[in-house]
Amino acid sequence: MTPEISRRDLLCRQALGLGGVAVASLLSALPGSAAPPEIAAARQTFDMLPKTPPAPARATAMISLFMHGGPSHMDLLDPRPELTKYSGTEYQGEVTYSFVNRASKKLLGSPWRFRPHGQCGTEVSELLPHTAGIVDELCVIRSMHTGFNGHEVSIRYLNAGIPAVTGRPSLGSWVSYALGTENQNLPAYMVLTDPGGHPVDGVLNWSGGWMPAMFQGTVLRPQEPRILNLAPPAHLAGVPQRQNLNLLNSLNRLHQQKYPGESDLEARIASWELAARMQVAASEALDLSQETQATQQMYGLDKSETREYGTRCLLARRLVERGVRFVQLFLDGQPWDNHSSIRTTLPAACRRTDQPAAALVRDLRQRGLLETTLVHWGGEIGRLPVTENHGDPNACGRDHNGQGFSMWLAGGGIKGGMTWGETDPLGHAAVVNRVTANDYQATLLHLFGFDHAKLSFLHNSRLQTLTDQRECRVVNEIIS
Repeated sequence: MTPEISRRDLLCRQALGLGGVAVASLLSALPGSAAPPEIAAARQTFDMLPKTPPAPARATAMISLFMHGGPSHMDLLDPRPELTKYSGTEYQGEVTYSFVNRASKKLLGSPWRFRPHGQCGTEVSELLPHTAGIVDELCVIRSMHTGFNGHEVSIRYLNAGIPAVTGRPSLGSWVSYALGTENQNLPAYMVLTDPGGHPVDGVLNWSGGWMPAMFQGTVLRPQEPRILNLAPPAHLAGVPQRQNLNLLNSLNRLHQQKYPGESDLEARIASWELAARMQVAASEALDLSQETQATQQMYGLDKSETREYGTRCLLARRLVERGVRFVQLFLDGQPWDNHSSIRTTLPAACRRTDQPAAALVRDLRQRGLLETTLVHWGGEIGRLPVTENHGDPNACGRDHNGQGFSMWLAGGGIKGGMTWGETDPLGHAAVVNRVTANDYQATLLHLFGFDHAKLSFLHNSRLQTLTDQRECRVVNEIIS
């Protein structure tokens, strides 16, 4: 018969047991003791030196053109003739609305025409004439799926691996942690924000989460000067600045010796040193006067509608060209969140971004950079085939849809001139070759030379991964 024990005895025994575990961990850290791999990982130092992936890499850098709000796939990249055929009739399937009070079950066919383009014949909407001109470089994925209709939950799923969970490292942080940077005078991960403000979910989009701060995105200001206080005052330039920096470096190293293994301290010291080196490197990288007039016109810098976004796309190319690993471009708010007046708001978003995005791919190709640079275009969700505000054809729009939507990838080992996956005939849900957010992440890491299940970071005594060991696969069919 098992003797009864009191609650106090139970707690004491458990506490002693946990104490034994802690002592064992401490003893394993003594000289001559073999530490478990998790403990050894916790004691590693962090830096931004370039690192060699365990497998051959197709990509060495990535530019993500993130389209916040959810571009309407059936109006841009996923032609649905059945939707056009039955436009105005009642949808017979089940649908989940984000805004029930404005919902309808009336189908809305696309008001815009699709035509095949390029040698591959990929069909693209007339709203994207410049994207249509580069389809032979693109893999258009028409079966993306998050399973969630909300913006934030799907953004976190695509960008950080788990839906609805905050505080995790973003995709760019994982890439910079895994690969470091090829240019020690520039950050590995850079973010180009919009003059209109931050995107949905704000700074969480480029957070390093529980990784050391050196792996989070470095934000460039959306207008000049893009980095404040980059140049030293005239009376401190040259020898005085160098002497001050040398003294600061000596003091930092002495302080670091007193607190070994403090990753936050290491990250701060690395950031200070990088800031000094950036005075020359960043100024040169951000100087668009070095670009020819033809290049600037290709990106649309000569037009008011495309100048701002075109400038950031051109800066992204210049940063990658100089060894930055990961560059993300964000838009303010949700310009693709076309709940109403889609006939005017959707074309406006396309006019702003279509030419610069296509120019980026062309420019990378002509400079020999596209083979090793992944380019991503897409948002966190798509739109529903039914309408909101259906009574007024000029005011109608489309609600959120995470069941099926489109994005495109180019370069970095991706097959060009192809489409992958399908939504159902009305464009509601991905039904053929569905690609989840974790499938997307596993495929990207594979192109960088990493196994998504093995690239890990020790946090809270657990080896964490971008895909969180969730069931997913590398989409080998879209790799060249």
